[in-house]
Amino acid sequence: MMPGLPGRMNQRQMNQMMRRLGINIKNIDNVEKVIIRTDSKEYVFDDAEVTIMEAQGQKTFQISGKPLVKDRGKDQLGEDIKLVVDQTGKSEEEARKALKETNGDIAEAILKLS
Repeated sequence: MMPGLPGRMNQRQMNQMMRRLGINIKNIDNVEKVIIRTDSKEYVFDDAEVTIMEAQGQKTFQISGKPLVKDRGKDQLGEDIKLVVDQTGKSEEEARKALKETNGDIAEAILKLS
């Protein structure tokens, strides 16, 4: 392998090279939980390690850990909508829209509609 190539660089040299290229990497400390929700599943990472890489104005998050994967069937969404409707007195359509805008965060949806 030729000297100076990434395979032979130490961490300090690698960090300097990345800074020159405009790439910044940092860890987020003390992460308690990361939740990724789709329309059908929920991925919950407890005690995850999260790293942010910023390059060309874009941020990329890397999550390391073992997620607990749960199904999010229509029943769960229906329960969430019902809870928001009960707490706010708004229509199911308004509750559904607020949940979508808050990425399924029930408390935030309730506050948004209150």
